[in-house]
Amino acid sequence: MQFGIYTVGDVTQDPTNASTPSESQRIQATLQIAQKAEDIGLDVFATGEHHNPPFITSSPTTLLAYIAAKTQRIILSTSTTLISTNDPVRLAEEYALLQNLCGGRMDLMLGRGNTAPVYPWFGKSIADGLPLAMENYRLLHRLWREEDLNWSGRFRTPLKNFTSIPRPLDDLPPFVWHGSIRTPEIAEQAAYYGDGFFASHILWPREHFIALVEFYRERFAHYGHGTREQAIVGLGGHIFMRRNSQDARREFRPYFDNAPVYGHGPSLEEFMEMTPLSVGSPQEIIDKTLTFREHFGDYQRQLFLFDHGGIPLKTVLEQLDMFGAEVLPVLREETRKRRSPLAAEAPTHANRLARLHATHPLEPGIKTPRQDSVTGH
Repeated sequence: MQFGIYTVGDVTQDPTNASTPSESQRIQATLQIAQKAEDIGLDVFATGEHHNPPFITSSPTTLLAYIAAKTQRIILSTSTTLISTNDPVRLAEEYALLQNLCGGRMDLMLGRGNTAPVYPWFGKSIADGLPLAMENYRLLHRLWREEDLNWSGRFRTPLKNFTSIPRPLDDLPPFVWHGSIRTPEIAEQAAYYGDGFFASHILWPREHFIALVEFYRERFAHYGHGTREQAIVGLGGHIFMRRNSQDARREFRPYFDNAPVYGHGPSLEEFMEMTPLSVGSPQEIIDKTLTFREHFGDYQRQLFLFDHGGIPLKTVLEQLDMFGAEVLPVLREETRKRRSPLAAEAPTHANRLARLHATHPLEPGIKTPRQDSVTGH
């Protein structure tokens, strides 16, 4: 089980003192948060991709490459990379380069994003969002596995005898998660390719995401990648801690009420009841996080949001220190004890490479093409 943090990179005014960091300050704060994540023993740091204010995460590969140079162990990921508006050729090149730079300790999560205006900014139409996601990933998947590729599709110019460079490290493409908050076709896509499915279930009631994850597990098994229990699932969450729950909720409430993602909707208490948002003491955080397995089964990656809504860097770092000292060790131990021995292990470059060599010692893991039941291709 991998535990980590993810950030949406918002530049938001602190509602308690009306101060707002500059974009540069927010970028530098993100670097400190990533380094702190490694220091406390977390497994993953992930950043989103946005191209509009109030965010600073327009170039995930640049940010992650810098963090890779400043860290030694932590897996670097995205949350998410926009598969619908980015050119698959550039994605293949940039993330393969990042993979080689950091020695394989990276993966990426693909999604369509939640900002409608981004489509025309990159010459696309939101009406084509889902077909773009399907076609672009089909091409990206092949670019990492084939050389001298001939390809034509609906949304970009054809390729003739094209090889993307650099090639994936050890001829093993980066592991891909498909992130979705509402779309079963994305869960189907993840299952078809045998990739991971990430349910960032911080926005909608858990029942909605339980259904998506169960559908993904069913289709993963249908396509012959393993049993339902061996499907590779990731979940999101959000944490705010103090020594007692009353202090935690009092301090967090103004940030919740004004947050770009949460604010101006259900109350803090209602949101905590419906979603994985955890605000309270370290023990309350532990207790709630351990319920996720009851709802979703054994899963492979748990990411938490710590820095959203204008929470100052000092507070974020305090939260991470408390999490690393009092929460993370308990979560690791309790998860280990409760985990089924049949569940899949969390994906890393090393264990995927070992499994590849064990099953195909003389050739890279190129799968036989099959018809995609979503697109018909």
